[in-house]
Amino acid sequence: MIEFGLTSGAIDTELWRRRMADPTCGGYAAFEGWVRDHNEGHEVLRLEYEVYATLAQSEGERILAEAIERFGVTGAACVHRHGALALGDVAVWVGVSAAHRDEAFKACRYIIDEVKIRLPIWKKEHYVAGDSGWVNCERCAAHGHSHESESSRQPEAAGA
Repeated sequence: MIEFGLTSGAIDTELWRRRMADPTCGGYAAFEGWVRDHNEGHEVLRLEYEVYATLAQSEGERILAEAIERFGVTGAACVHRHGALALGDVAVWVGVSAAHRDEAFKACRYIIDEVKIRLPIWKKEHYVAGDSGWVNCERCAAHGHSHESESSRQPEAAGA
């Protein structure tokens, strides 16, 4: 299974998890990115995501196919929200099913890392102080990224 989706509605994580079930698989890994109440010293009220849907869809599908080929997993899925999101909302969900847990974990990490870097999805934060700002991704490009040493990488400070 390879399935990438974009939605303006709430992500039903349980529905997506059930879709990943496969009797040939012994491992399942998932990631949920939530809207949190702070970022880089600012108190966050809510987020907005804008997306170039056609390109995001094709690139998202490409990322999932790469994960399946690279890690030998059975299934991979991802869904990303766009539009207005409230604190606590799920902004992005990734799920992977595989014969074994190690491949599932690695593929799940690969997918979310690549989605954050490669998809044309832009995040605007609205702050308690009344201002707002687009969260850019120049730091993603500046980091370069290599999945050879994933265990040494730190989680992204900006969250989902």
